[in-house]
Amino acid sequence: MVGFTVLASGSKGNCTVISGGRTRILVDAGLSCRELMRRMKLGGEDPATLNAIVITHEHQDHVNGLAITARKLGIPVYFTEATHRAWMRWLQPRRQMSYGQWLEMCRKQAAERQGEPESATGAADGEIAEEGGDPAAEGPGTGTACAVDGEPEASRPPTMKEDPTWLPAVEYFEPGRSFTIGDISLDPFTIPHDAADPVGFVFAAEGVRMGFATDLGYIPPNVKEQLRDLDLLLLESNHDLEMLRDGPYPWSVKQRVLSRVGHLSNDATAQFLAEDYDGQATYIILGHLSENNNLPELARVAAERALTGRASLLANRLLLAAQHEALSAIHF
Repeated sequence: MVGFTVLASGSKGNCTVISGGRTRILVDAGLSCRELMRRMKLGGEDPATLNAIVITHEHQDHVNGLAITARKLGIPVYFTEATHRAWMRWLQPRRQMSYGQWLEMCRKQAAERQGEPESATGAADGEIAEEGGDPAAEGPGTGTACAVDGEPEASRPPTMKEDPTWLPAVEYFEPGRSFTIGDISLDPFTIPHDAADPVGFVFAAEGVRMGFATDLGYIPPNVKEQLRDLDLLLLESNHDLEMLRDGPYPWSVKQRVLSRVGHLSNDATAQFLAEDYDGQATYIILGHLSENNNLPELARVAAERALTGRASLLANRLLLAAQHEALSAIHF
């Protein structure tokens, strides 16, 4: 059986479970470990059966619970190399030191090479200050709900404070090159968004094809080509143009959302469904709806109008993914 369960979709966290054969994949880990596992269990999914986590891009609403979840389950994480590097830079802010601190560090290193004992110095002279504070205290992936208890200290993986970027295993993929995880085939493709190397996916298992494309400022030809001959399509419908323009966001944020590396509006999604969508998917899921600049009914009406006359007996069942509760699992 093939399954598709959206656990959360929106600016506060994104997670989806895709299953096929004996394989289960988590696409993005934007919820805390505790909340992610709670929603999986409510939806009848066992977190212990997950085989891998696949990341679309490094923005916080897609990776917030990544490190703790991967460590808790002991499973590999799949990134593009650029996305992995961007995620690590986010978790490990750039280190800064004064000239005096640099000299003191050089002195200590020279003393260690010569086998000399270190002289006592004040902490303020020898420590390096980090921008942004301690990632373990304030950064992403914090919390103790999924901490590993009762293990001998020597067998434990590094803590978030010791190395916030440590993962059980990391695998790289490239946009445009298919790969497989167990019984599921993945076709990653480049999407236009303001991240290091953002991707969408077509997942295939047991003859079922599922398209996944959120966080994109517009739909270029390569994405249109990928989103054909699908049984399920998850597509962004982020904002209503009038609500965004009249809303509370600063103008700089509005410009970002409206840009070609921002997010799809209801109108842009509807235009794709009316002009370029091939009408084949049994399910269309509208995702990543803004809580401040959209209403579910506005997104639904725009999509329904675009699909008028294109529905068949089995195709084009329209669903909306939500931020605060999981969408009922879809099975093929």
